[in-house]
Amino acid sequence: MISVIRPITYALLMVFSLSALGDGASSQATHEFTLDNGLKVIVREDHRAPVVVSQLWYRVGSSFETSGRTGLSHLLEHMMFKGSARLGPGEASRILRELGAEENAFTSDDYTAYYQVLARDRLAVALELEADRMASLRLPTEEFVRELEVVKEERRLRTDDRPNVLAFERFKTLAYPASGYRNPTIGWMHDLDRMQVEDVQDWYQRWYAPNNATLVIVGDVTVDEVRTLTQRYFAPIPRRATPEARRPLELAEPGERRLTLEVRTQLPSLLMAFNTPSLTSTENTRAVHALRLLSALLDGGYSARLATRLERGEELVASANAGYDADTRGDSLFILTATPNVQKQRTLEEVEAGIWRELEALKTTPPSPEELARVRAQVIAELVYERDSITQQASVIGQLESIGLSWRLMDEELAAISAVTPEDIQQAARTYFTRSRLTTAHVLPLEKAAHDQ
Repeated sequence: MISVIRPITYALLMVFSLSALGDGASSQATHEFTLDNGLKVIVREDHRAPVVVSQLWYRVGSSFETSGRTGLSHLLEHMMFKGSARLGPGEASRILRELGAEENAFTSDDYTAYYQVLARDRLAVALELEADRMASLRLPTEEFVRELEVVKEERRLRTDDRPNVLAFERFKTLAYPASGYRNPTIGWMHDLDRMQVEDVQDWYQRWYAPNNATLVIVGDVTVDEVRTLTQRYFAPIPRRATPEARRPLELAEPGERRLTLEVRTQLPSLLMAFNTPSLTSTENTRAVHALRLLSALLDGGYSARLATRLERGEELVASANAGYDADTRGDSLFILTATPNVQKQRTLEEVEAGIWRELEALKTTPPSPEELARVRAQVIAELVYERDSITQQASVIGQLESIGLSWRLMDEELAAISAVTPEDIQQAARTYFTRSRLTTAHVLPLEKAAHDQ
């Protein structure tokens, strides 16, 4: 009886989730237009509350940087708050705070984005301020020197003094042998030490042009309102020539790479990553969606395979995780991490062998329709839930556009996920979980490493 009821339950949940997102998408008109200077504007109406989120996405991040010049995108993000031809350092933020707005910015491998969340009748102020710093950013030397030290301290606190973060940073340099994804977004410390304000000014001139940006507005607005405001504030900014941004592609099968790292951590850990394509770097998008479901199948909560078999079943690991990002400008990684169950005296070698058993099982036997239905329903439900937020809707749109895809995919991906079959899962495992695509790191406590020598 259970075997009959449970697939029906999962199927109904999946249908309900698809229906919920479909109804939301149909009730939220989305519009796209481009100004004469090349600025793309996407407006998604959501009239549930008198609130709007404005996000300006520049197509530049750490993967655009070259050896010796890392950290430029992130430091420029900091300097964007340091004044313009009209306003002094911090004045724009003060104005927004007085209006009750929330603002911030973030830098990644592929893009840099600036956002404000505020009452709908104050959107004009946010757009005016954003256009002002796009057109006339000022980089006072004293502000640069001060902010550079802030970034160095951020690196010390968030990376250098956090052993597992530091280990993963080193791991990425091996996992990405050919592309700019090996660059840490915050930059290498030796590059920060020799960075000059002229470097940041040059980076701003190269990439911060309207024709290299996408403005995303989601909330209680109409396209006509936004068109009027963007024409007023952004249209006068001239377009500029920008460098060619080549897609960060990897070697498909670089060969197996192994690394042993000794850091100041209490517990050993295992890092594994397989070089994989993303939605932007493959024509076989079905395989990419299969990898997304594979990640949830292995690490999708209490009933996922790693937790069920390796953690509670064999008591091999204290924790194990899987992750895969399909939304990157270039090739991606399928990542697995685990911590041995040291109370049971389990070793990294045993954990690595246990994970390989799970991967090989996926190659030989596809998941049952019941298991796949459960995982699919979970992934779809999470997507539906997170996109209830206007901020998350804007973020998905901005990310897709910034990596070279269309925002329209956000309203199509649930159908694509639903089309994945057990055989697709099996084929993806066979294709991508190979030694020739693998990078492995054993991260050891310094005391353990010294004892083993």
